[in-house]
Amino acid sequence: MKKLLLATAFALVAGSVGAQDAIKIGTEGAYEPYNYIDQATGELVGFEIELGAELCKRAGLTCEFVQNDWDSIIPNLQSGNYDAIMAGMSITDERKQVIDFSENYTPPSKSAYLALSADANIGEGAVIAAQTGTIQAGYIAEQAGNTLLEFATPDETVAAVKNGEADAVFADKDYLVPIAGDSGGALVMLDNDVALGGGIGIGMRKSDTELRAKFDEAIKAMKADGSLNALIVKYFGEESDKF
Repeated sequence: MKKLLLATAFALVAGSVGAQDAIKIGTEGAYEPYNYIDQATGELVGFEIELGAELCKRAGLTCEFVQNDWDSIIPNLQSGNYDAIMAGMSITDERKQVIDFSENYTPPSKSAYLALSADANIGEGAVIAAQTGTIQAGYIAEQAGNTLLEFATPDETVAAVKNGEADAVFADKDYLVPIAGDSGGALVMLDNDVALGGGIGIGMRKSDTELRAKFDEAIKAMKADGSLNALIVKYFGEESDKF
């Protein structure tokens, strides 16, 4: 299901625009509720898919989401396989060295730990699972005494906790909370939230300044009229951080 650049049937059409205004947006399709596959339809759905549709409409763009594995999502942007990234990607100084970002469309997110029990060890000697190439993996790598266990996909990080390979998984809290809720008590959230990054934004090539300006204007408009906060509440709940 996660084949490189698997185009979904879901096209985001925004009126009558020229071919130069038709773009592709890369996403992972494995990070619920940000972006994931609807098992009934096989289509990409989630917060970023719905948000992308609205942003493209406001920006006068015709957009199509395509699926790409996380570990090659930036290289394939740079090589021109798509024009933008909407994949739960936090804005960081390290990433800004190689790509550009739009305005953030979520506030700085909280990262959290998920484990088999509330007293799980996440300190000295702990083995912590995280998805490779994420700010969470970078954070754990810098913690003295922890061992970082990296995986290509987020579901593999959770599986590592379930099968005893890791003491806990460290990831976006918004991703982990529903997993804990659906586990029937088998997995629990730990009370050790960490604020990382500068919020989530649209990744683009540094040369695409016009595209960035269009997306920035659309994001600012959604912040101003409250529609972005409404979408955040729809997918992440009333208690989520908003603008």
